[in-house]
Amino acid sequence: MAMEVATPAPAPITAPERNIILAPATVETHKKNRIQVSNTKKPLFFYVNLAKRYMQQHNEVELSALGMAITTVVTISEILKNNGLATEKKVLTSTVGMKDETKGRMVQKAKASLFFIIIIEIVLGKSDKFDSLVPPVTNGKTPEEVAKAETEAAVEVQEAAATEA
Repeated sequence: MAMEVATPAPAPITAPERNIILAPATVETHKKNRIQVSNTKKPLFFYVNLAKRYMQQHNEVELSALGMAITTVVTISEILKNNGLATEKKVLTSTVGMKDETKGRMVQKAKASLFFIIIIEIVLGKSDKFDSLVPPVTNGKTPEEVAKAETEAAVEVQEAAATEA
């Protein structure tokens, strides 16, 4: 007769502002070349420009997103690839189970006690043409500052074109 040994599950991580329990994920330190994308916080081209700067500094960038922001990450990746700036190295998808502690049931379906959030991670590397297409940054600004400035400049150009029309 075979004996099974059960290992105890780690304690769940609680998000106090919503009383939602997050299933424990692998512990990972913050990577310097990772961009966690939101589809509500910054404009699309902020992330495109930031990804270019990260590739300049680290030769690759990892774009990650949860749920509804997944389409934004895929769009960023496609823009960089279609412009000849990046090559796709790796695509990972996973799910994280969540339980609403206050209701004891799933937020989306009434009879279940668990729902899942989908996560995507796309790793892009510099293309062979990257260095000839993207000028080097020499002004000492962080990638975030450069991306913000480039995004603001693009918005100003669009607004100026709209007022002329």
